Amino acid sequence: MAEVYDQLMADAPYSEWVSLTQKIINQYHPDIQSILDLGCGTGEITCRLSEAGFQLTGVDLSEEMLSLAAQKSPGTKINWLHQDIRELKGLENFDCIVSFCDVLNYITTEEDLQRVFKNAYHSLTDSGLFIFDVHSLHHIQDHLLGETFAEVYDDISYIWLCDPGDMNDTVVHDLTFFLQSEDVYERFDEQHVQRGYSVSEIERQITSAGFQLLNICSDFKLDGSRDGDRLFFICQK
Repeated sequence: MAEVYDQLMADAPYSEWVSLTQKIINQYHPDIQSILDLGCGTGEITCRLSEAGFQLTGVDLSEEMLSLAAQKSPGTKINWLHQDIRELKGLENFDCIVSFCDVLNYITTEEDLQRVFKNAYHSLTDSGLFIFDVHSLHHIQDHLLGETFAEVYDDISYIWLCDPGDMNDTVVHDLTFFLQSEDVYERFDEQHVQRGYSVSEIERQITSAGFQLLNICSDFKLDGSRDGDRLFFICQK
């Protein structure tokens, strides 16, 4: 999917993620210099935060995604690392950790989610910030489950089916792509599984990992609302 990811995400609100991150940093910890991006993908947010003057390290499980990210950042000091965020190694003393674009919805067990939170805690400096987002439960239940999405472009088309998973509050994304290669279209398929968590469960997990929860907001608005499709959690070590 790395090959077509940026094309499919061309309209993603990357600037809003960066703007919100800067607002949170200015409000809660204006001295932040170094940022660790967990689940950085092809590096769109990572590169923008680097351009804003921060020292960036991007971590992702996909070597293909990281390769594309590195191609976007020649001459920069961004450090790209191939690691599983459930098993972080050698990463410490970061002023801030971010994990955006519903990366943590891909962590589908409570045990693994706690491991991610503890890894983040141990990778931060004292008073460091951990900022992440997730799809809200109502978004998964009301806007994804049972839905079908499709797009047709000149060189790529896709069909995206969203079905309930075996566990409660999980959604299975079955994606079929048709990618133009010269004068024919090649098909490839991927399956992704995500899980939604209640706010209370995330709060419990955050506290158990040692964090103080500073604020929850939604849909890129730093106003304390919890009614949106995308929830943001702001935590401090």
